Amino acid sequence: MMRGQDQDRFDVPYIILGAGPAGLQLGYHLQQSGRDYMILEAGDGPGTFFERFPRHRQLISINKVHTGCSCPEMNLRWDWNSLLTDDYSMNLSSYSKAYFPAAEVLKSYLADFAQRFNLNIRCQTRIEGVSKNGKFQLVDQKGHVYTCSRLIVATGLTQPYIPDIPGIEHGESYVDFSIDPQEFVDQRVLIIGKGNSGFETAENLIETTASIQLCSPTPVRLAWKTHYVGHLRAVNNNFLDTYQLKSQNTVLDAYIEKIEPHDGRYLVHILYTHAKGERRQILFDRILICAGFRFDASLFDETCRPALACHGKFPELTHEWESVNVSDLYFAGNLMHSRDYRRTMSGFIHGFRYNVRALSQILQRKYEEHALPFREISSDPTAMANYVVERINRSSAMFLQPAFFCDAIVIEDDGRVLCLEDMPTDYVHASDLGENAWYYTVSLEYGDFHTPPDPFNLERDPDPAVAHLTAYLHPILRRYHRGQLVHEHHIPEDLENVYSADKYVLPLVGFFERELAAWMADHQGYLRPPADPADTHSGV
Repeated sequence: MMRGQDQDRFDVPYIILGAGPAGLQLGYHLQQSGRDYMILEAGDGPGTFFERFPRHRQLISINKVHTGCSCPEMNLRWDWNSLLTDDYSMNLSSYSKAYFPAAEVLKSYLADFAQRFNLNIRCQTRIEGVSKNGKFQLVDQKGHVYTCSRLIVATGLTQPYIPDIPGIEHGESYVDFSIDPQEFVDQRVLIIGKGNSGFETAENLIETTASIQLCSPTPVRLAWKTHYVGHLRAVNNNFLDTYQLKSQNTVLDAYIEKIEPHDGRYLVHILYTHAKGERRQILFDRILICAGFRFDASLFDETCRPALACHGKFPELTHEWESVNVSDLYFAGNLMHSRDYRRTMSGFIHGFRYNVRALSQILQRKYEEHALPFREISSDPTAMANYVVERINRSSAMFLQPAFFCDAIVIEDDGRVLCLEDMPTDYVHASDLGENAWYYTVSLEYGDFHTPPDPFNLERDPDPAVAHLTAYLHPILRRYHRGQLVHEHHIPEDLENVYSADKYVLPLVGFFERELAAWMADHQGYLRPPADPADTHSGV
């Protein structure tokens, strides 16, 4: 039995709602730091979401086991399911070699992760109300009361989104419609929603239905084109062939104006988005709603109800993932995604695991006077360039959260050079770190890849002098003065994202030579090496 399961200790500094991947990740970091916390979970054990979802049981987060790489942190670039540990000791590749594992595998992994690290989880505890009067007060289904100074909500997006369409009650929701294709034999099916859940559902029904039509007002967005993994993934897009090759299936960009029963079927009135106002009425046997999920704020009373963003889909958050209107209320997991929605990967394990690690550091700095970790390096231009190259070649956080995560390099007034690794970029600028007079961010970012109509047919220029025009993922260094951008240096993209060649390193050394010369002229002094020749780790 997990620690805390049978205890009557209900007042702790930190309470985490939800024992999914984000709740476990935060619990791990708090426990490793010696903090007093409790995870409250409504289900019988960790990861109960994956007992039901995705409905068709195949994950679309990759599990690339064979990478040819021996560096554990680099391997996380292609492991999108594992949680972070200090020794990389728990990885999903030990549970499955499949590139797209089954949902049951992730459920087993999460249960073992919680047990391995003896996380303090209280299961079968369904919170039915949250209020705040100084401290947060949470009441469960049995009337037990839990209080805490800091509440971190990691419940995920749990409320199915049902579009406001007259007659939508005739549709069947993704959470409970049948996934047995034999129940749809020779039927005409309308699927509302053109995300991965809609295409996953269509793929399952291709062999038995008479026809399938997917409908939403906006066009399909393909992940391989936008570089956002929440858009339609190739593993789910076989259906597009059946549409473009005229195999009785269609993909509609249209508004659904109303749904009406009609002789045992349903008459759907649509308004095409791109057809100059054309309308049409189409008969269907079944209507399946695959319109996604949103955050359920109904647990919170008026004393602590968080403001919402993204049309009510997510809580609205600060640069510290704190509610903008409720102090000490934080969010973890895919609820963090309001800050980078449809831009980077905070809606998925391989993105939010880094957010959660950063959140744990932010919480401890803010409430526990625990400094952020840093590394001190030499002020020599070559040493600084080598540090940057080592980080951009290895960091999985910068690779998987492009632009959203960075390393910060601060040159203090006394000439010390301090490096803070895997920091949220917004936090660097918005916190006191952004008050420094001379600091850099190092990140991996995409350029303008939206303009070319075909990302597989893109002209490239390998000249480092025009690296700022690079469309694909590449390193960028920026120097700031108290939050204001001063200089920028781009390194051209590399086919395998390895930046050790002279054509990448030598211009970078030149950049730091110019920068450090400017620093010395500005300060009328000198830069100094670290006090210890070896890298030092302390805190800021």
